[in-house]
Amino acid sequence: MDHSIKYRRAAPDDLPLLAELNHQLIRDEGHRNSMTIAQLEERMRGWLDADYAAILFEENFEVVAYAIFREQSEELYLRHFFVVRHRRRQNIGRRAMQLLLTKVWPANKRLTVNVLSTNTTAIAFWRAVGYSDYCLTLEILPGDRLNG
Repeated sequence: MDHSIKYRRAAPDDLPLLAELNHQLIRDEGHRNSMTIAQLEERMRGWLDADYAAILFEENFEVVAYAIFREQSEELYLRHFFVVRHRRRQNIGRRAMQLLLTKVWPANKRLTVNVLSTNTTAIAFWRAVGYSDYCLTLEILPGDRLNG
């Protein structure tokens, strides 16, 4: 059995799959986004029609991960990175990131990713593959404001 990961740019036919994977990502990371899969597919279509690119990672003809990113003049922003649930803890994420770093992304760009502060597993992963802490965003939600 070949355990090498292959990658390819996502095509328009992949939008339903990307939307389903995005839905799983939202649930797994504990994000507040309440969009339906159909809404996520439309949002994904808009991103890919604009300035984002999507990469699908496959092993033995099975999609095992995906990444969505936007490249700008000096920065490459990774918007989504997701490993399918039943393939986690198998080094898929590390191997997929290695492909992005060596085969897909240019070496001369600053790489950024946002992670929910409560997603400690993701934070540990990003640090393990070379990202370092840069910024912390704080918020006050409507209804959480102190009066007085």
